[in-house]
Amino acid sequence: MKAEKPAEGILKHHDWGDTMTYQVSCQCGDADHNHTVWVEAEDTGVNVVVYTRSTSRFWTAQWWQQIWQILSKGYIEEEVGIILSEQQALNYAETLKTAIADVKKFKEANKK
Repeated sequence: MKAEKPAEGILKHHDWGDTMTYQVSCQCGDADHNHTVWVEAEDTGVNVVVYTRSTSRFWTAQWWQQIWQILSKGYIEEEVGIILSEQQALNYAETLKTAIADVKKFKEANKK
């Protein structure tokens, strides 16, 4: 298998030259599992930041545990995952490699 263009499961949101953002879709189809990926060229190097929106299923039977977590910790801990097909995983990896190279090249070309 080879990485695709356009890439299955990867949506480019923005390209500001030194920063690119992508949405990586979960194969299950639930938008709550999608990841937003930022690839940024900083003065200290390239950073890749992955954001995931997490939602609480407050109406479940464990609502009292969630209330206790909020009262005792100030937040609720939840785990969020993403399911990628083999093709999506290859596309994700290739997108990261390409975006890192592109933002580094842009940053180097625009150094003052």
